[in-house]
Order: sequence, then structure tokens, then C-alpha cells
Amino acid sequence: MTAQPLNPIAIHLGPIQIYWYGIIIACGALLGLIIAVREGNRRGIPKDTYIDLIMFAAPIAVICARIYYVAFEWSFYSQHPSQIVAIWNGGIAIYGALIGGAVTTIVFCRMRHLSFWKIADVIAPSVILGQALGRWGNFMDQQAHGGPTTRAALERMHLPDFIVNQMLINGTYYVPTFLYESLWDFAGFILLLILRRVNLHRDELFMSYIIWYSLGRSYIEGLRTDSLMLGPLRVSQWLAVVLIIIGVGLILFWRVKKEKRPYYLDT
Repeated sequence: MTAQPLNPIAIHLGPIQIYWYGIIIACGALLGLIIAVREGNRRGIPKDTYIDLIMFAAPIAVICARIYYVAFEWSFYSQHPSQIVAIWNGGIAIYGALIGGAVTTIVFCRMRHLSFWKIADVIAPSVILGQALGRWGNFMDQQAHGGPTTRAALERMHLPDFIVNQMLINGTYYVPTFLYESLWDFAGFILLLILRRVNLHRDELFMSYIIWYSLGRSYIEGLRTDSLMLGPLRVSQWLAVVLIIIGVGLILFWRVKKEKRPYYLDT
């Protein structure tokens, strides 16, 4: 007999329900903060800097993630305005969160008279690690999956039973694209840890994160069935291509045109 999918609700506190999605996201943010604080100390950045930053950036990122999603699903939300704030029913977009977080970081750095690129380079590994862990929140909610498949196909991938069982949604098995992206992001996390010891120029580590994440997202997004569409491609695919071009272009521009730029390991 096929096992039942995992319960997305972790804790019941009377009328309050605490979902695994929120717990996993919170754990990812906490782990990322710890890593950023430790690396920031090595780079001469006070530990309170990243604690203060995440206090502002986290809620703004969630709000922007919702705004991004609603904007591209306006045909539905214009007819159901009461659902715009119903974030508990699902509907946030990671690129919206990244945009909101980036803008918040720029403003924060200006107010604190800090280098945005120095801060961004340090937090890049933390961000992609948080994204890798966050996809397991989608797993618990049975979201971010690909098209229909069969149990036999999933078993041929040598996946653990708990993943195979969780991919059974309303009687149909689906491709675990959440897992693809999580593994890609974990690989990116390791890559960034290596690159920051290579001593790239400042700003290139953050751009490397942008390029790596966007490369994976541009492909994996095409396998999903729940994506926001814009013409023949998904919104995230369009944005991924734009970010890859910008990331590669800026690194080449900085390498060719700029002189005496600080290095990542410069304090």
C-alpha cells in the first residue's frame, strides 16, 4: 500500500496552525544569518550589521514576493481582491523576494554608509543556501513540482520513499523539480565558498551567485507546471536570461574597464 503524503502542518496550537514551510524557511534564514555573521567578522563587518539587515529585509522580501506573484496573476486577483493578502493559500515568487531584498540592502547600506557590494558578496552564499533549504518547504506543501510521471520512473531515480510518496498529488505522481533546484542551489553554495577563497574582485562573488542561480532556474523552470507565464516562456525564465546577461556583462565590463578595484578578501 502506498504511504500517505507528509502533513504540511507541523504544530497545532488551538486555532493556530504552524506549517513546515514556515519552519523550514525560518531555519534557512537563521542558518544563512549565522554563516553571514561569521564571514562578516572575518571581513571586518560588525555582526550587528547582518542582524539589523535581516530584520528589515526579511519582511520586505516576503511582501515583494507576494506583490510579484499577484502582479503576474492579476487576471485572477482583480476578480478576487480579498485573496490578495491571503498568502497562507500560497502564491509567492522567489524573484520578487530577491528584488525586494536587494533594494532593501541597497537602501540599508546607504543609510549605514556601507559598501553594498561588500555586504552582498558576504551574504551571497547565505542567500543561495536559504533557497536550497526553502525548496524543501515547497516539498512539504507539494508545490514547485514538474509534470506528471509514474511511480516507476521516480523509483528508477533511486529517490527515497518519502520523496516518491510526497510526489503523489491527487492520485498522480509528479516530477520533483523542487529537488532539482535544491540540489543545484546546494552545489552553488559550495561553489561560492570555493570562489570566495580564490579572492575575486569585490562584487564578482555576488554576480557569480546571480549567474549560477539563474542558469539553473532558466532550465528547471521550464519543467514546472505551476509557473507564471509571459508569452511563450515563463516569467522566471525571461528574468533568468536577463540576469545572466547582466551578470556576465558586468563582470566583463569591470574586468576590462576598472582599475585598482578592491578584492573580496580585502578588509
